[in-house]
Amino acid sequence: MKKNLVLIFAFIWGGSLAQEVTTNIKGLYVDFGFDSPSEITIVSPKDLTAKSRGLKRVDKKFVEIEGIVKDAEGVKQLALNEELIDVGSDGYFITNMALSVGENDLVFSVLDKEDNKTDTSFQLVRYQNEVATPDGGKYYALLIGIENYKDSSFIDLDYPIDDAQKLYEVLVDQYAFNTERVTLVLDATRESIINALDDLTSVVTPVDNVLIFYAGHGIWDEKAEIGYWLPSNAEEGKKADWFRNSALRDYIKEINSRHTLLIADACFSGSIFKSRSVLIGADAATNKMHKLPSRKAMTSGTLTAVPDKSVFMKFLIDRLEKNEETYVSAGQLFSSFKIAVMNNSDTTPQYGIVQNAGDEGGDFIFIKRTEE
Repeated sequence: MKKNLVLIFAFIWGGSLAQEVTTNIKGLYVDFGFDSPSEITIVSPKDLTAKSRGLKRVDKKFVEIEGIVKDAEGVKQLALNEELIDVGSDGYFITNMALSVGENDLVFSVLDKEDNKTDTSFQLVRYQNEVATPDGGKYYALLIGIENYKDSSFIDLDYPIDDAQKLYEVLVDQYAFNTERVTLVLDATRESIINALDDLTSVVTPVDNVLIFYAGHGIWDEKAEIGYWLPSNAEEGKKADWFRNSALRDYIKEINSRHTLLIADACFSGSIFKSRSVLIGADAATNKMHKLPSRKAMTSGTLTAVPDKSVFMKFLIDRLEKNEETYVSAGQLFSSFKIAVMNNSDTTPQYGIVQNAGDEGGDFIFIKRTEE
């Protein structure tokens, strides 16, 4: 770290009288040296200053950062968030950084030629523009990931929370989902699931679009022919804290949206369908599918168990990330990865209508963000 100036004073005792030794006695004033801190000047983006922590707002995923670094001892190394950056002999540097939606910390670390380190912090805030939809509708999402179960009878899972977070990132980063309308509920209880669904029923309008995602345990009661989600507080043999598919169907009907799409990655997730039939997607034009209300579901399997590490989610996220079309229907999306899931797992994903919930033949349309 940077070294400080050190002053040493000596006192000489003569008899009972103490006499202070003053400045002209050689050797009692020792200067170990003082290194001024390194200086970082940001040329672009403009108005990014360390004093204000640089609350600069940008609307792009990637930002080019241009600046100058100075140090009296010379710059040995420069890093941004621990990634090394090339620096010219005049201290000039330029680099690109991918930004997440929201606050992004930029920590520049300068190592001078005497191995003294100086850190300078800035912050960039990436905001989202509204994506125009044909009728002004907004996109809402409720993403539920459950791994940790109160009852040891249910095996804890390793991947649902990560899958929910990855889906969150791709939706807000690449599609028409703004962060303030996406709710991420991790290790949800039955109460928190119901509260989140109630919130949707209170804010969604008839021109809006809703995506509901669930990853966690599911169970199928063969005798009663009823499927359930198992919230984190579910107990074996006590259905009071289980969440019935019929209750979910009622919520999908109650949420007053233009389109609602359910994506479920859980054992027995196919039980949400009244029948086993699978709808791969219609040949109708995208604008016609958008105009007609829809209540569709996309599931990782049928009435079977599915693995903790989901091949279904792997290909779903992959196709969303790689999609280059401005508009893609849920049916088209599903068709793009169904065979890949079947070829790489023992499960058969499904896409179809949630019966008796208000579907009129339309489809959920994913709208791709364009680079600002």
